[in-house]
Amino acid sequence: MTSDHNFVLTCPIPIQQYPTVLLAHGGGGKLMHQLIESMFVPAFSNQTLNVRHDAAAIALKGQNLAFTTDSYVVRPLFFPGGDIGSLAVNGTVNDLAMVGARPLYLSVGFILEEGLPMETLWQVVQSIAQAARAANVQIVTGDTKVVDRGKGDGIFINTSGIGIIEHPQTIAPQSVQPGDVVILNGDIGRHGIAIMAVREGLEFETTIASDSAPLADQVLQLLTAGIEIHCLRDLTRGGLASALNEIAGAAGVEIAIVETQIPVQAEVQGACEILGLDPLYVANEGRFIAFVPEQDAERALDIMRTYNRTTDPITYRVDNQDQVNTRSLDHSNMVPCIIGRVTGKSAGIVKMESRIGAQRIVDMLSGEQLPRIC
Repeated sequence: MTSDHNFVLTCPIPIQQYPTVLLAHGGGGKLMHQLIESMFVPAFSNQTLNVRHDAAAIALKGQNLAFTTDSYVVRPLFFPGGDIGSLAVNGTVNDLAMVGARPLYLSVGFILEEGLPMETLWQVVQSIAQAARAANVQIVTGDTKVVDRGKGDGIFINTSGIGIIEHPQTIAPQSVQPGDVVILNGDIGRHGIAIMAVREGLEFETTIASDSAPLADQVLQLLTAGIEIHCLRDLTRGGLASALNEIAGAAGVEIAIVETQIPVQAEVQGACEILGLDPLYVANEGRFIAFVPEQDAERALDIMRTYNRTTDPITYRVDNQDQVNTRSLDHSNMVPCIIGRVTGKSAGIVKMESRIGAQRIVDMLSGEQLPRIC
C-alpha cells in the first residue's frame, strides 16, 4: 500500500542547470535574463509586465502613471561621486525617466545590519534627502528592518517610485524602428570603475568618480522640445552592451554601433585595460541611450549638450574620512553623441565596427564583470 505522503513533485523548476542562485543572476547579463524569462515572467505574466521596460506605464482613472522599484546592495557604501543613498534615489528616478515620466514620489526601505554605526546611517539618510531635493521628488513612505550581525552588509536599500506621464508618446522597445539613431548622453564606464577602485584598494594617478546623477530633467526637456523618442534605456548593470541587446531583442531589430564614436574617459579606458575589463559592459548610473528618428537627432543632441555635469572637485568618503580630488575631468569625453543606428529588422542583433574597421557581434555576458555595483 502506497502512503499518501510518498509523492513526486512533477512541476519542473526552470533553469535546472543552476541549482543555486549565483552572483551572475543579478548582474544584468544572460543569466539574469534567463532567470527573469524562465521563472519570473511566466509566474507573473501580464500585459504591463510583458513590455519589459525600466518602469511600468499604468493608466489609472484618466492619468498615465509610471511605477518602478529597485534595490541597492552596493559595496562599499561610499565611493567617489556618490554613495548608496544618492544612488538609490538617482537610480529609481532614472528608471521613471526612461518611460518619459516626471518623477514625483519615492518610498525608501532600509535593511540594516546590527552593529552599523549610527554616524554611517545618518550620512546615508542625509544623502538620500539631498538627492531627493535635487531630483525634485518627495520621500513619502518607508520601512525599516534590522538583521543579525553578520547577516547583512551594513545597509541594503529598496526604493520604489511613482511618476506621471504627461505626453502621448509610447517610449518602449517595441517603438524602435529601422532608421532610428542611437544617441548616448556621455562617456561610459565611470561608475563601475569607481566602485572597483575603492573596493579593491586600487590607486590610479587620478580619482575616477561615478557618473551617478538624476536624468529626468534631461528627458523632460527632450519631450518638451517635441523630440520624437522611441525608446530610452539607462545603462546600469551590464552597461551599454547589455542595454542595446535588451532593446534589440525586445524590438526585433539589428543595431549597428561604431566603437570610435563611443566616449570613454582616458583614465577609465586605462583602468579597464589593466583589469581586463571591457568598458561596453561596465555599469553607469548617469548615462542613457535614446532612440530617435534621424530628423530629430541634431535637436536632441543640442538639448543634451546643455546637461554636461562637472564633478570637480570630488568629495567622497573612505573609512569615514573625507577625501577630495581636485583634478578637472576631460569634458570632451562627456558630451552626447550618435553611436549608431537601427539598420533593420532581425532576431535581435547588435553589431559593432571596431577601431580597425572589422565587424563583430556584441553579445551579452553571462553575468557581470563587476558584481554589486548598485
